[in-house]
Amino acid sequence: MATVATAPAETAARTEAKSPVIIDMGKQRRKRVKALRRGTGRLADEVNGTIEELRAAGTVAPDSQTVIVIVRQRRRRSNALRTLLPGL
Repeated sequence: MATVATAPAETAARTEAKSPVIIDMGKQRRKRVKALRRGTGRLADEVNGTIEELRAAGTVAPDSQTVIVIVRQRRRRSNALRTLLPGL
């Protein structure tokens, strides 16, 4: 479910610094994004699992590399009935 990409190195002078790893978790529900911000929930477990897989594969150094997680929040569904009948 997660898409992983590595950003290209910016300059040859920064050979010691590794490029960041970007994890795209796609669109998620509002509640899952809130729980991720708190560090809890299934989405946080998925992110931690993905990072552990990357560390085991050697893509991410255990202590020195930056990992960026991208999650897009789904839009709320509009309730058409409430717009038609505001007293409900």
